[in-house]
Amino acid sequence: MVEFQRASATASNANPSHWLVIPKMNLGSGRVAVRIRAIAIVSLVPVAVVMGAAPVLAQTGLLVAAQVGGSEWNRQVTEGVEQVQWPHGPSNSLFLSDADVSDVAWEQALQVFVNAGVRGVVVIPLLGSSDQRLVQRLRRLAGVDDPEPSVGLQRHVLLDVTDGLADVSTLAHAELARRIERLAGLARLELLAAMPRRAAERPRRFYHLGEINVTATRERKEEFNTPMAVTVLDEVALQERRPNNAAELFTGIPGLDVDGVGTNQQRPVIRGISGQRVLLLEDGIRLNNSRRRQESGEIPAMVDVSEINQVEVVRGASSVLYGSDAVGGVVNLITKKPTFPMSGTDFSGTVAYRYSTADNQSKPMGSLAGHVGRLAFRVAGSYRDAEAYEAPAGRFGEVDLGDNARVNDTGVRDYTLSTHARYRFSQRHSASFKYERYSAQDAGFGFVDPELFGDGLPTVQLLFPTQDIDRYILGYDGEDLRTPISDDIDVLAYYQTNDRLFTTNVTSPLGPTAPPGAEVRVVSDNFTELDTYGFRIEAKKTIGVRQGLTYGIDLFRDRSHNTDTSTTTVVGFGPPSVSGRGTPRVPNATFRSLGAFLQGDLWLTQRLNVILGGRYQDVRAKTEDTPGINEPPFNTTDRTFVGAANVLYRVLENLNVVASVGRAFRSPNLVERFFNGPSPEGRGQWIRNLELKPETSVNTELGVKYRSQGVSFQGFVFRNSVKDGIRIEPTGNTVNEVTEYQNVNIDRLRFTGVELSGGVSVEAGGSLTVGYTHLAAKDLDHPDTPLGDSYKNKLTAAARYVDPDGRFWAEYTVRHNGLQDDVELGTSPVGEVIPAFTIHAIRGGVDVFQRNHLQVTIANLTNELYAEFPNASFFRPEPKRNLIVTWTTEF
Repeated sequence: MVEFQRASATASNANPSHWLVIPKMNLGSGRVAVRIRAIAIVSLVPVAVVMGAAPVLAQTGLLVAAQVGGSEWNRQVTEGVEQVQWPHGPSNSLFLSDADVSDVAWEQALQVFVNAGVRGVVVIPLLGSSDQRLVQRLRRLAGVDDPEPSVGLQRHVLLDVTDGLADVSTLAHAELARRIERLAGLARLELLAAMPRRAAERPRRFYHLGEINVTATRERKEEFNTPMAVTVLDEVALQERRPNNAAELFTGIPGLDVDGVGTNQQRPVIRGISGQRVLLLEDGIRLNNSRRRQESGEIPAMVDVSEINQVEVVRGASSVLYGSDAVGGVVNLITKKPTFPMSGTDFSGTVAYRYSTADNQSKPMGSLAGHVGRLAFRVAGSYRDAEAYEAPAGRFGEVDLGDNARVNDTGVRDYTLSTHARYRFSQRHSASFKYERYSAQDAGFGFVDPELFGDGLPTVQLLFPTQDIDRYILGYDGEDLRTPISDDIDVLAYYQTNDRLFTTNVTSPLGPTAPPGAEVRVVSDNFTELDTYGFRIEAKKTIGVRQGLTYGIDLFRDRSHNTDTSTTTVVGFGPPSVSGRGTPRVPNATFRSLGAFLQGDLWLTQRLNVILGGRYQDVRAKTEDTPGINEPPFNTTDRTFVGAANVLYRVLENLNVVASVGRAFRSPNLVERFFNGPSPEGRGQWIRNLELKPETSVNTELGVKYRSQGVSFQGFVFRNSVKDGIRIEPTGNTVNEVTEYQNVNIDRLRFTGVELSGGVSVEAGGSLTVGYTHLAAKDLDHPDTPLGDSYKNKLTAAARYVDPDGRFWAEYTVRHNGLQDDVELGTSPVGEVIPAFTIHAIRGGVDVFQRNHLQVTIANLTNELYAEFPNASFFRPEPKRNLIVTWTTEF
């Protein structure tokens, strides 16, 4: 039974603030150990309007302020807040240190909600009954005892709720969530009863430095308090921009870039490092596989952006937690999950449609989510039909296009389907099952007709006629277990099939001394069936007051079956001469990786946080019987140990200095170990190398993170040195008058750079963000050989306005990539250097009625001909001016 009475106070525009006291609430039992006060703060603007019989509530944020404790207590509060069913707006937690509440921390906490378009906040302090200084300080900041203006919330109605509640430290976070939810709900009802009415507001926000991430440390940490370089793109950024894939957003972010063109063949680049040296994850599960070439990482497009909740990028070595391939960093695509309610049954969903003009793309998509009792589920799907886009006329380096040019093989027909179910056995135990399918047809690397650039250039077509991926994931989550060895435990087992056909079609003129029209055509088809089994068990344990351990093991095994055919045709010397072969270049093989890791998150003082970790990895690869290859099985093994140390020192409440040093590795994959035969373009003979060692790297960086009311900034300097880098090199021999090549550990590479980003925002809804990156790459053994495969300098800026009522938003962005002369362009028609370019875009959105949203983007506003730097040597320009329109309906 809940009993309360309201003091004689009412809201009035004539007074700056009012305090409504609810002195008696019985939400718990047992001895009173903690006082909980709920303080609700809103602007004195109408907060609800009645449409028919249903009230449309204004957006109200929920802020839980707790005293800093041990890592177990901090985790309990954070997860409790996460599980609160708060449909009225965003929720967040604020941890208060010692016996003081910082003005800066308070303003920053409120700024998160203001940035989201929220005009009201319910604040629940979880403070001990003896912490009167904390209570008084928080009351003063909230304007109860000594009214002060808060950012974006100048005039307030305040509710103080005193609750007799059992010691919250004994509650599981699910129970704590229920208590918080009930208390906050009552406080909000009091707000609505005391306030005039207004139209509903829908929060709008974009990336800022206060995001929560889990990828960097496997613990939920605010980016500001993470001792590493982390980039977070939230769901709103993805919904507003509606990119073709997650990597498409990277061009506008410091330190990041994109390799590849088209609807689904773009791949991430981190600090100038790309391909298999960047690890791609989905919900912490690796998507990289051992059957890709070094320069070709896995495609983020296999996870539809409409089902991604957040993209987290760790810039720098991350092999301690994730194993092989995390040399440049990690990209984690965190998908939307079914949510558990506190009670009842509910269903919701979305229907959306995206259209873009440059590629005449049509993409319907939708989702349905719900919960019935202990079962929660989510089903989603999308279908996309995109044509090859056109690049605009113009000049880029020595390329001069007099008319629009089609970039062939940049379209796709693909679809995604995902089903995800979670069942909660109790507050501490739950299980999940997820199935995903991605299917694509006619997705290529893109090429422009070489006749547009001059005579004698080859035509190179790289195409995936078909690609089908199916993934099955089983999971178990144990929370708040409090056993001697773990407090939380996560178990994942997965199985994936990846079937794909890859076609290489190269046509090369034979030169001026050959008869007119003489050329050689090489057509190669590779069909790969790749099955992957994986397993990961991870546990967390709190030791002492503020120390925590994360440890576990992970295992995956790729099994590759291959079929290769190749046909070479020579024309121009009488009847065409045709020859062919059908022997697989890579034999059937398995690739097994087993690793164990341990990481400690240690608060040595109130200001000093140190994270230390290590991993041991055992990788084995062996060939199997393969039709057409009469050789005994080959076996290879490599064992690697890596470690990392990350340090954060809190100089001031709003200023952190971070430093890190970490070792990463990449084990040679099946292609590098076992490829044996003619190269795909037919210009060389490759031989296997069973003695390859893992690539290793050492990444060091130093950074600073600052934030205050309306201002944020971070800057990093870094150096990533790669040792035993794998490169294809001539052996000095020839086979049938063709040069022989072999993968060898020869490279010593160094990547250095500076990354700067910051922003300012004002209460009226405007904001400005800027970013700058300088990258440099060097081959230490061949210092005169150009190595740059990304931009050298990049400057970005975005000016944004969000309507305070949440009805619309608008944004203008500009990006300038400077001249890149540290690059080997070979026979590229661009010339000896990649010229600078500047790209503009405008976008905006508007709410139409209550649950319908229209978003419009005009990309490449000035219709400039340009190519992203990784796509310039094999020249593939970006689309012409592109109008993108998306309509979303929620139900």
